[in-house]
Amino acid sequence: MEIDHIQDGRDDELAELFSSCGGQVWRAVLAAADGRREIADDVTAEAFAEYLRRRATVRDPRAYLFKVAYRLVGKELQRERRQAELTGTSQPPSHSGASVLSPELTQALLTLSVEQRFVLVLHYWLDLPVSEIARLTGSSSAAVRVRLHRIRRHLRSSVSEWEVSDA
Repeated sequence: MEIDHIQDGRDDELAELFSSCGGQVWRAVLAAADGRREIADDVTAEAFAEYLRRRATVRDPRAYLFKVAYRLVGKELQRERRQAELTGTSQPPSHSGASVLSPELTQALLTLSVEQRFVLVLHYWLDLPVSEIARLTGSSSAAVRVRLHRIRRHLRSSVSEWEVSDA
């Protein structure tokens, strides 16, 4: 009887965690995965499954979920790149037309590394402060500020190039 009560409490904890940050993890992964919903769905689910397996040892569940999701999306995109190289295609087969983001935003995101996309979304889309991004990614605040500066500089130059080529 007592075990059922403990299990119910853990289920409530998991539901609350998913409710509070599941959407944020999913959106961060969506942007890191170039807007591909299937990757965002799979990686978010796997991050929560990994948390369930290890939750007894996890001190900060939210940070753990973001770190696991970042690692998993990076592995998935790396696997796709290797597969594309082996088959001689320029893009992974699941990429063409699969983005739920606008073509312009998808193109801009593709010019950034997965790490940069993740930080960009955490700061500008999820509106998280630098200190929180540092905690969630396991970086220092200074490193996050440098990444954001480089991202802004890179995107400014990319937008300038697009405007010139469209003219």
